[in-house]
Amino acid sequence: MPATPSVTVGKTAAGGSPSGPTGTQTRTVRLKRGDQPTHSTLTSFQRWCWKTFRQRVLAKPPDPLLEENLMKAHIRLRADEYMAMVYGTTLFVAIGSAVAGVAIAFFLADLVGLGLIIGVAVGALIPVGATLGTFFGMPGSPGSAAKARGRKIDRKISSAMSFVSAMASADVNVDQIFKELARQKIYGEVAEEAAWITRDTELLGVDILTAIRTAAQRSPSKRFQDFLQGVVTTATSGGQLKPYFLLKAEQYEQENKLEMLSRVETLGLMAETFVTVVVAFPLFLVIIIAIFSVIGGGGAFMIDILWRSSAS
Repeated sequence: MPATPSVTVGKTAAGGSPSGPTGTQTRTVRLKRGDQPTHSTLTSFQRWCWKTFRQRVLAKPPDPLLEENLMKAHIRLRADEYMAMVYGTTLFVAIGSAVAGVAIAFFLADLVGLGLIIGVAVGALIPVGATLGTFFGMPGSPGSAAKARGRKIDRKISSAMSFVSAMASADVNVDQIFKELARQKIYGEVAEEAAWITRDTELLGVDILTAIRTAAQRSPSKRFQDFLQGVVTTATSGGQLKPYFLLKAEQYEQENKLEMLSRVETLGLMAETFVTVVVAFPLFLVIIIAIFSVIGGGGAFMIDILWRSSAS
């Protein structure tokens, strides 16, 4: 029978007393049967970018906002590695768009006959626009991905809190609640956030309150941040987590109902606007034009135009 895989995690022993060959305290983390420890690796293109632009990227400190957005978006790259990929992607886009710009310039100048100046201008604008757009647009991509994850968390948080409150009603410990929540993939990004909390507690040896506090700082959802901060505040102040979980589940359910009602009202307003602009307004316009044409003279001519336009 194959042995259960395990990972040895080391940390400095308290008080500086060595408990291992290098003064570290080790513990074994059991994994599921068949699982193997994995680590984040760079692709071939990312390794080339890091090797080529490493010195340029490390010449200045990384952007803290970019580092935060990468963590919130769950993009497993450091800020300096991501900036190296930005430089490499910009280089390839510049080369490709320059070749395309030259081809388009010759096409416009020779085949279409717009002239050499217009062809060169259009051919030059293409690589410049593509290069600048890539260089200044890619650093903002992790922020957009983090916001998208935040919206996904907000959509699933109501049903996830129902699961949490049901577990709390059975007097399950808070660390086991997040562990079981991480296994429920139906909750999407909420389960992913809970998986990171479980990773911190079981693999990194962090206590549950510190793991929850860290998860609140890196979560892209404001609602999930408030929930996690409330868990830490309630636990540290001596309160009971079971009533808190039940209260938050009820709160998110009410907020979800109000949000759905707001969406229905918005759709109703859009439907009324469509009917008014596309259906009712042309009919009123035809009637008004016909009345004014009859009253103001020349009515036969206007009626003939309206008749021809309606027939066509």
